[in-house]
Amino acid sequence: MRVHHLNCVSSCPLGGFVMDGRTVRLRGRLVCHCLLVESADGLVLVDTGYGLRDVAEPRVRLSPAFLLLLRPELREEMTAVRQVEALGFDPRDVRNIVLTHLDFDHAGGLDDFPWASIHMLTAERDSALAQRTVLDRMRYRPAQWSTRGNWQTYEMGGGGGDSWFGLQGIRTLRGLPPEIVLVPLVGHTLGHAGVAVKRANDWLLMAGDAYFYHRELDARPHCTPGLRLYQSMMEKDRRQRLTNQRRLRALRAAHGGEVAIVCGHDVVEFERISGRAAAMPPRGAAPTPPKPIALTPTVGPG
Repeated sequence: MRVHHLNCVSSCPLGGFVMDGRTVRLRGRLVCHCLLVESADGLVLVDTGYGLRDVAEPRVRLSPAFLLLLRPELREEMTAVRQVEALGFDPRDVRNIVLTHLDFDHAGGLDDFPWASIHMLTAERDSALAQRTVLDRMRYRPAQWSTRGNWQTYEMGGGGGDSWFGLQGIRTLRGLPPEIVLVPLVGHTLGHAGVAVKRANDWLLMAGDAYFYHRELDARPHCTPGLRLYQSMMEKDRRQRLTNQRRLRALRAAHGGEVAIVCGHDVVEFERISGRAAAMPPRGAAPTPPKPIALTPTVGPG
């Protein structure tokens, strides 16, 4: 299967170099790395990044706190649906979306594909719907879920006990080929997963937010101070998160020639595997300036 790499709206977090390890300005840069997979049965999106409605109404759709912290560059041509069009595809051919998790910056584009089936772990759905904590209400945004009736969920023990390179894998995703595997990687959220896709000569694992910085999978792992703090702030299960990072490190060490691993936000990884600058949409679609966000005080967590 052929895989296209999409950056579905960059974020510019406060912290610059201490966040992304390379920016000298006040704000750094993170991508929203999504995959567009050409399968025999249509197109499959892995995560959606921000969507058209997030661009149009950010203060209605997103938490003011995260808008201030991350300051996403809300450019319409960087949304998944516009990049699908820029690549010459009909968005209606996106028949399935597989989510690593339901955080606002991974699921904002669901509304742009109202005909698509949406696949995730059951634990992720349950955690998102529960809205138990202030942080949950900031990260999980029901305004982005107009297509909730299309959700299809899977138990972490499902899939007949399949193993994928030593990790638990769920291959029986309804309407999807077995070459797309949901790989539970709990920690960042209670239902967080990676999504593995079989390419011509190897596998590609989108690890989502299981890690944030490309050097975290090195034999001697390293993460920037800002991203290390952000991961701690967002984690739902620290022990599981760190355990799964060790598993990914071991996977790369043992099967680096058979499995390529990328995460959801690292610019270095995205530019290396996509072959283009993170700020550029595919095929040279005409750039537009980011939409300014007017931030005013609000009551409550957003």
